[in-house]
Amino acid sequence: MDNGVVRRWLALGAAALAASGALTLVAPAEAQAATAGSCAGREVWTMPFATGIVHVYRQGGYVCAITLAGGSDAQRPMSVSVQARGNRPVVDKGQFRHRAGPVTVHAGHRCVWVKGSVGRSSVSSGWILC
Repeated sequence: MDNGVVRRWLALGAAALAASGALTLVAPAEAQAATAGSCAGREVWTMPFATGIVHVYRQGGYVCAITLAGGSDAQRPMSVSVQARGNRPVVDKGQFRHRAGPVTVHAGHRCVWVKGSVGRSSVSSGWILC
């Protein structure tokens, strides 16, 4: 290869690298905005309880969960957590009106433990999706 061909390949590689870096900076914000109110993937589990329901979704090796409150429109303590076996739980906990979460973990092929609560009522899955 002559120097002109090598320079063109280097320029093309640098342009591709710069473009991928720009996409890396933009794509997470767009992905977050697209999924801010819901989980990606297919719903695989629902866990109803006295004051709400927890929806569990799976896509690839990722598991996501959301707790939705039933009843009134007032703020109240709510939480949702997902724990892949062998890891610490990922938790969204606070005072919310309608929804806690979504929270997402990379579980791969490991079991997960999902918990949710609204007010004083709660639900816990035990190890699921094994």
